[in-house]
Amino acid sequence: MTAKKTSGPSRGPRKPGPGKSPFRASGGRKRPARSMNPDARQPDDGEPRRAPVPKSRPAPAREQARAAPPDQAPRAPRPEKKSAAKAEPAPVAVQAIAITGDEDGMRLDRWFRRRWPAIGLSHLNKICRKGEVRVDGKRVEASDRLKAGNVVRVPPLKIEVEAPAVKRAVEISPADAKLIRDITLFEDRKLMVLNKPWGLAVQGGSGTTRHIDGMLQAMAEEMGERPVLVHRLDRDTSGVLLIAKTRKMAADLGELFRSRQTQKIYWSIVQGVPKPSQGRISLFLAKGAAMGDDRSRGRRPDEEPGRIDPEKMRIAKHGDADAQHSVTFYATVDKVAPRLAWLSMKPITGRTHQLRAHAEAIGHPIIGDPKYHGDMAQNDPRLTDPMRAIPKEVERKLHLLARRLVLPNPSGGILDVTAPLPPHMKKTFALFGFDEKQYDPIEDAPEE
Repeated sequence: MTAKKTSGPSRGPRKPGPGKSPFRASGGRKRPARSMNPDARQPDDGEPRRAPVPKSRPAPAREQARAAPPDQAPRAPRPEKKSAAKAEPAPVAVQAIAITGDEDGMRLDRWFRRRWPAIGLSHLNKICRKGEVRVDGKRVEASDRLKAGNVVRVPPLKIEVEAPAVKRAVEISPADAKLIRDITLFEDRKLMVLNKPWGLAVQGGSGTTRHIDGMLQAMAEEMGERPVLVHRLDRDTSGVLLIAKTRKMAADLGELFRSRQTQKIYWSIVQGVPKPSQGRISLFLAKGAAMGDDRSRGRRPDEEPGRIDPEKMRIAKHGDADAQHSVTFYATVDKVAPRLAWLSMKPITGRTHQLRAHAEAIGHPIIGDPKYHGDMAQNDPRLTDPMRAIPKEVERKLHLLARRLVLPNPSGGILDVTAPLPPHMKKTFALFGFDEKQYDPIEDAPEE
């Protein structure tokens, strides 16, 4: 399929008739129908029962005089509060610990940190490399995932602090608590879906103190059960973010992602208009010494020349070290030729920065992307030609939205959640007359 030449805004592709597909590939798994009501909530289990009043011997006469009036019912003693889960003492001898069903799917390093929070990650990686930590008798890495029934060999551990660390209660500010409530798209007793805003990190890092993972930690229950991130979004990517409320739900949802039983749709605004208007991008991606030979291509425009960006992905070859295959389907929904296009993208694999790297690889980087902004010289026509340059009214924020997520809900039914446009993309849509209710041809793309 080829794009028609236009001098201004033009309508996107129309919905094909019965039996026709805009993609060359066909087949794939059948997409689940929309059947989830986002407002549905599961009922509570009910009020806790009061403890029975213990029987006692008759009180002496002088105490009976001070007793409560006969019309007042005796109060039941308050049940004792359960204390939060405490860290286990560090083992001084080799132990063999079986993995429970509640720990199924948990990463080995997180399993260690949950039982012994003061263990150093460098020490854990070292004893894994030396083979002192084994699962079912086999050597493992700290990032490997555990299964129910596995037996972990735990050697004597080196703890960084002599006395057990006191876990301080994490407080969430009223503003952050309100933010979580405001960005919740769906919630039931076992999971929740957030609409992550632009610029808010999902996890902490160097110099990052405010992030969603920290806010979720403050929502931990009394027994230490806390919401868990199921997948990730980049700081500058907006949209659907899935959260599990229990470790068991996190393991179930994680398996759905690993087995590719989920359908993810992203919207983006890219520079120029891709040809063909719909297609499949299949590349190997890896972190390495260079994107080509010049690693400085990954720097932000405001950074000094030659600075290396260690997180930018590069195009690799099959067989290269750490190379991972990545596949994305894309479709042009609407365009303002030759300036920009609104793309709908369906990632089949889930590699780091996959959509951003794929958009740059086909010569149409996503608008506002500081890492994958294309190798454009100062005299590039995309910057100097008034008909091709991006107007100044378009905010230089990453125009990438995790628009929709569809997957089987382990609690029953189908979870189908859609995120609204973030403010900067909504402004761009209005500027160029894009209609977000327009037919999205990516829905007809294959599932693999």
